[in-house]
Amino acid sequence: MRVLLVDDEELQLVRLKESCKNALPSDSEILAYTNPLKAFDENKDSKIDIAFLDIEMPGLSGVQLAKKLKTINPTINIIFVTAYNNYAVEAYSMHASGYIPKPVNEDKIKEELEGLRYPIKLEETKKLQVKCFGNFEVFCNKEPLKFQRSKSKELFAYLVDREGAAANINELNAVLWDEDKKSYLRNLIVDIQTTLKEAGAEDVFIKRRNECYIDVDKIDCDAYEYKKNNPNAVRAYRGEYMIQYPWAFFDSDSDI
Repeated sequence: MRVLLVDDEELQLVRLKESCKNALPSDSEILAYTNPLKAFDENKDSKIDIAFLDIEMPGLSGVQLAKKLKTINPTINIIFVTAYNNYAVEAYSMHASGYIPKPVNEDKIKEELEGLRYPIKLEETKKLQVKCFGNFEVFCNKEPLKFQRSKSKELFAYLVDREGAAANINELNAVLWDEDKKSYLRNLIVDIQTTLKEAGAEDVFIKRRNECYIDVDKIDCDAYEYKKNNPNAVRAYRGEYMIQYPWAFFDSDSDI
């Protein structure tokens, strides 16, 4: 996500940037400017997802800058930031996504992110997309990944829930069954390795000695994005997490 911040007052810009860093997904690219003309010139050829613009600025007002940005990218989300309420009508006439009165804070920004006029889709940048909210599912090229055994899928789900932490064979056996089935567990591991290899994603699953884990940097996951404060992932969560598995629990208030 690329986010543009423009405010001609340095201290206000610093405060806005800090609030955005706390409210936006951690991998967001934040571009901050005190000069609106420079902000436009340096970003007119690149995609901006959200622009937080002060309205009263010398040389080019926030409304004028918004019009120029929307000419290039009609679906850009414009959020005006100002200490003057008399601009609200003009701002909304431009179909802006939001309007934040100063002083800005993290909560105000989060509130506006939840109601963006043009929602920002979760980018599918990795080979596998993992859906944890609702029923657990793994997708490759937008098609559900088909494991040979249902327990193989559950094992993979448990490792996703572990967020990259290794799980040993005894732990996995206890989670999946109430009895000793370590020998069958090896079949599940082979099933996962084979299924991922066929999908071209064999490097997602790592097996070493008596433990295994997944490389979280090689999957896209809605639960992980939620914990990065991605507004689209936050909206997608409806209180249901891997509902087909009795051991699954999602702490929606946790911070990472």
